[in-house]
Amino acid sequence: MKTIQAYRFALDLTARQQRDVLAHAGAARVAHNWALAKVKAIMDQRTAERSYGVPEDLLTPVLSWSLAGLRKAWNQTKGDIAPWWPEVSKEAFNTGLDALARGLKNWADSRTGKRTGRPFGFPRFKSRRRSTPSVRFTTGAIRVEPDRIHVVLPRLGRLTLHESARKLARRLDNGTARIMSATVRRDGGRWHVSFTVEVRRAEPAPARPQPVVGVDVGIRHLAVLSTGELVDNPRHLVAAQQRMRTLGRALSRKTGPDRRTGQRPSKRWERAAARLGRAHSRVANLRRDGLHKLTTRLATTYATIVVEDLNVTGMLRNRRLARHIADAGFAEIRRHLAYKIGWNGGRLLVADRWYPSSKTCSGCGAVKTKLALSERAYTCEVCGLVIERDRNAALNLAALAAQFDTAGSGPVAARGADRKTRVRGQVAVKRETGTTHVGQTGTVLPQGRTTNRALAQAH
Repeated sequence: MKTIQAYRFALDLTARQQRDVLAHAGAARVAHNWALAKVKAIMDQRTAERSYGVPEDLLTPVLSWSLAGLRKAWNQTKGDIAPWWPEVSKEAFNTGLDALARGLKNWADSRTGKRTGRPFGFPRFKSRRRSTPSVRFTTGAIRVEPDRIHVVLPRLGRLTLHESARKLARRLDNGTARIMSATVRRDGGRWHVSFTVEVRRAEPAPARPQPVVGVDVGIRHLAVLSTGELVDNPRHLVAAQQRMRTLGRALSRKTGPDRRTGQRPSKRWERAAARLGRAHSRVANLRRDGLHKLTTRLATTYATIVVEDLNVTGMLRNRRLARHIADAGFAEIRRHLAYKIGWNGGRLLVADRWYPSSKTCSGCGAVKTKLALSERAYTCEVCGLVIERDRNAALNLAALAAQFDTAGSGPVAARGADRKTRVRGQVAVKRETGTTHVGQTGTVLPQGRTTNRALAQAH
């Protein structure tokens, strides 16, 4: 099985190497801004010509938005725009043009409805101070040195790693991996190199092929498993909030940049901004490390994992909980599980967004019409079951896997829900890119469950 995987390592660059990398990132920015200005000028010119009544066949010729078209236009004028172009690698200009081509395509697809989700805006010019320096290499000498603490990139030469690249080197030596590209990027004041690698893996097999686990994510506990395990929420952002406030106040007292007057930031402002950036980067790294450890353990331990399709964007509109929800990383947990479960030979079931996992009794199947967020203990009015709210939701999610196995690829006997919780429902299963989605399709009574109406008739 072949998969695309990324290996990311921190770099220890010398002052000269940092200048070289910044020069390549600046070249990418120059190519991007020039091509974007060219595209906007042609669009404005064609709009003006149409307003004058010029026929379509006589309008200014369009510039192709593909990478090949942008690269051809750049090569024709790069001698005038950037006479210093031989000093950097051609991959630097290709990085900027490729980013613009992707942005234009996403904007066009979003306007025509080919791209779902939130509307994608028109590409904007990159600023030297606000944009993140980055350059990607796809051709040339890209390799890991035998000592495993140095890498070689085109035009940049031999770069020292802050950590050993033994995991990647072993796969390269065994012939089970092939480097496709390398990206050098600065994050939080530190330079990193990311290798996009095509990895050939053996047929995966989970450690425990039988167990099924339901995962309910939350704020009090990052994850509650149907097995009863509670995964604490470390709340890295809350822990670092006081220090960030202190650094933010210190930054506000320094002389910063002002675009209106052309004032440049002072050296003290730059140092204070760097300290605040490192604090934010540390929180992001701690969160990323914890989520990777949790999702890797789940993907390698259980053969079937059931999660919910949460509307994280809508949840972030709650101004009281938005910071805590963003700090938990609900969307990242599902994204990690989506690709890691495929590496380990398992399957991921995604419950319908309106499936009432918290409102449904895991004992008898009765569904509450309303359940306030403040009610942390679920009390069933039918069978009298009292259980922790998140544990009850995790058990209901785990029960979906058994119903999926019973029904196969057809309708599954599980209770769906829309914006208004209904007692009667049925869900169906469809496979999309290796992930099984469980969604509502009808109004068939669930198997093995008794509704409130049926109980009322029985009594």
